[in-house]
Amino acid sequence: MTYRFFEGKDHASVYQKYRFTPPGELKNIILQYLDKKKGKPHVLAVDLGCGTGQNSRLLAPHFQAVVGIDISESQLEEAKGVPGYPNITYRKGSAEELPFPDGYVDLLTAASAAHWFDQSRFLAEACRVLKPGGCVALLGYSCAFPRLHYQDCGERLDHICEEVRQVLLPYTSNQVAVALGKLEELYSAIPFPDKERVEGLQVNSSTSVRNLMGFIESLSSFQAYKKKDPQTAENLLIHTQNRFLEEMGVMSPDMEMKQELEYFCVLASKPL
Repeated sequence: MTYRFFEGKDHASVYQKYRFTPPGELKNIILQYLDKKKGKPHVLAVDLGCGTGQNSRLLAPHFQAVVGIDISESQLEEAKGVPGYPNITYRKGSAEELPFPDGYVDLLTAASAAHWFDQSRFLAEACRVLKPGGCVALLGYSCAFPRLHYQDCGERLDHICEEVRQVLLPYTSNQVAVALGKLEELYSAIPFPDKERVEGLQVNSSTSVRNLMGFIESLSSFQAYKKKDPQTAENLLIHTQNRFLEEMGVMSPDMEMKQELEYFCVLASKPL
C-alpha cells in the first residue's frame, strides 16, 4: 500500500472544511460517459480514497447507493457527520482490496486520490469488481495551487503561493508529483481499450484568504512539514496570510478573491 495520510481529528476537520469539492461540470462528464458506455440504471458508485466525502456526496443523487472507502478513520468520521445522504455508506478499506463481488460495481471513482494507490493491484481490483460496461473515473487538478485574481495583484499572490510550494517541496511525496502529472502512467496501464482523457477543464470560483490558508494546511506536504516542526509550519501560515492581506491592501482574512482551478479526468470502461 502506498497511501500517505495523517490520522487525527484536527487534520480531518481541516480537510472537510477547506478541500475543494470536484466541480459539477466534471461530474456531468463522468455521468455522460457512464450513460454512453453502460447505460442506466446507475446502481452503485464506489468512491475510493473518499476522505471526508466531498466527491461521494456529489455522486449520491445519481446512484441508488454510494460507498466511500478510505483508510483514515478520522476522515471517515468527518464524512459520516454530514447529514442528508442516506444512500451513502462509508467503510474503512483500501483501493487494492475492495469488499465487493465480481462484476458488482457500476462506477469506481477517485478524486485527487488515485496517485496514492498501488497501481497494479488497484487495476486488478477494478477489472474484477466492475460490471461489463462499468467505468473508472479518476479526477484531480493539474496544479498545486489555484491561480488567483484580485484587482491588479493576482500575479503577486500567485508568486506568494509559489514560494509556499517551494518551502513544502522537500516534504512533497513522489505520489503528489504523479497527481500533478495527470496520472499519465496509470492511464497508460489501464488494460481497457476504451479509455480517454479530459483535460483543461477550467473552473472559476471565489475563495477567501482564510480558506486558502485552510487549503494549504490540508495538504499532505504541509502536514509532513508540521509533523517535523509544528511551530515553523504554523508561522508559515501566519506569515503567508499576512503577506496576502498586505498585497491586497485589506485587513480581513475573510476578504474574497477569484480563483481558477484546472481539472483533468481519466475515464475508462470495462468491455461488455
